[in-house]
Amino acid sequence: MVKIEGELLRKLQLMELEMLIEVDRICRKYDIQYFLDGGTLLGAVRHDGFIPWDDDADIIMLHEEYEKFYNACKKELNTERFFLQDYRTDKHYLWGFAKMRRNGTTFLREGQEHVKCHTGVCIDIFYCDNVPDNPMLRRLHYFYCYCIRKGQYSSVGKKAEKSPFLRAWYTLISKIPRDFWFWQLEMLTDRTSRKKTRLVRHVTFPFPKQCRYGMPRKFYDQSMEKDFEGYSFKIFKHYDSYLKMLYGDYMNLPPLENRQVHPASKVKL
Repeated sequence: MVKIEGELLRKLQLMELEMLIEVDRICRKYDIQYFLDGGTLLGAVRHDGFIPWDDDADIIMLHEEYEKFYNACKKELNTERFFLQDYRTDKHYLWGFAKMRRNGTTFLREGQEHVKCHTGVCIDIFYCDNVPDNPMLRRLHYFYCYCIRKGQYSSVGKKAEKSPFLRAWYTLISKIPRDFWFWQLEMLTDRTSRKKTRLVRHVTFPFPKQCRYGMPRKFYDQSMEKDFEGYSFKIFKHYDSYLKMLYGDYMNLPPLENRQVHPASKVKL
């Protein structure tokens, strides 16, 4: 395992910053609404940049905004340096959200050594879909999302899980072709896109328990500028409410044992 710390961590963060700048450039040119998300949003608010021990970066937008971004990248993205990765651009890609990759680099997560997709240093680009307002349909939607997520993870879980039972279970699920799960994902997002709902969520990545069904759509209506590593990026205007839903008392630093980076088996910057 490669230890991501010190100069290596900082070099990784600065490479991710390059990709954030590229996403921001394209979004501003084509009037696409995006927001810093997760630990990147928390870092912007609490540290004016990366959380000192954070090794990744996250952006989020509504699904319709992502489709505008996807199409804009076809003519605007600097493809010598960057690659927009989703299931349409990389036939080996497994996940139901997108990534921006840095060409000529490698950041291979532990347990994913057998994955064939582009494995360059990346930032995550999440896109949110509608969640049914009806309480029963909302629970069914949550379960459906869970099944799709586990199906997409199965080809990794069959090797990475420590439990023999789970490895056997994921081995069985992994027999289902990758494209089946993306077909299911497309059908789900098509059904939920027909009218606006109170909540939205990124379908194949779980929110914390306290907001498991999604986040209020109203958060995505307004943005503001925020300094991050000396550059200006967009964050939620109501970032305080958003971060409290994600993390609770987010201004308090976590204990040292919880300040961890993602384990990597191979890194080339």
